[in-house]
Amino acid sequence: ETELGTLRTYTETRFQWDTNDVDGAYAENDDVTLNFAYIELGGLRIGKDESAFRTFLGYAGNVINDDVIEPLNYDTTLISYTFTGGNGISAILSAEQGEGDYTINDYIPHMVGGLKWAQGWGSIGAVVGYDSVIEEYAIKGRVDLNVSDAFSVFVMGAWQSDGEAINFRENFYASWGGDWAAWVGASYKLTDKATFNAQVSYDDFDQLAVAANVAYEIVPGFTITPEVLYYKDLVDDVSPAGVITQSDDAWGGMIRFQRSF
Repeated sequence: ETELGTLRTYTETRFQWDTNDVDGAYAENDDVTLNFAYIELGGLRIGKDESAFRTFLGYAGNVINDDVIEPLNYDTTLISYTFTGGNGISAILSAEQGEGDYTINDYIPHMVGGLKWAQGWGSIGAVVGYDSVIEEYAIKGRVDLNVSDAFSVFVMGAWQSDGEAINFRENFYASWGGDWAAWVGASYKLTDKATFNAQVSYDDFDQLAVAANVAYEIVPGFTITPEVLYYKDLVDDVSPAGVITQSDDAWGGMIRFQRSF
């Protein structure tokens, strides 16, 4: 602790052994990634993090596949400040570099601003992101409701300023299809050890994703989570000539073994 607040550092590196390959199953080491590496003093954070547009309102539920219709653009270098009031109000301002093709190309950063109010019943908040390269923005709003000690739900919606098909996924803060996207999810504690989680998401390009799982704590620190996913996509291709629509759907499943310590 310091006179300016808590001083801390955090770093997280992930190693992955993967069996996915474009030509078929092929087991090998995947990339090693530096997911987090930042310094924090009070509300000030500097370093490698995930975009505040993703994190300030929270992830889209407690399913593993929570980002099917918004899969891109977590990582960024940033300088952010979060204000936390004693009345449940918090606010954030974040200057971000982006990553990959979404990296800023001059001295003007991408910008994120957000405001949230949290109480015992849940929370309500909104966040806006401005892509300084293409000069477009995106907005998200979210409401969380704690129905009981065992049951919680959330609703989240998003909109971007240029959702034309020709500009699909050009905005750092909007990798969904079209102008808007929506998510709804819930968690229900079945027993002291088991929690059911579900999420439904849909966007303006008629992408639909439904995911559900049961997170079961075998013993403290060891959780097994089987999950199923349904995905339907009506947009087959996006090009300057327009959008070719073709109905296509798929089912998938996975199981996670997680050791926490």
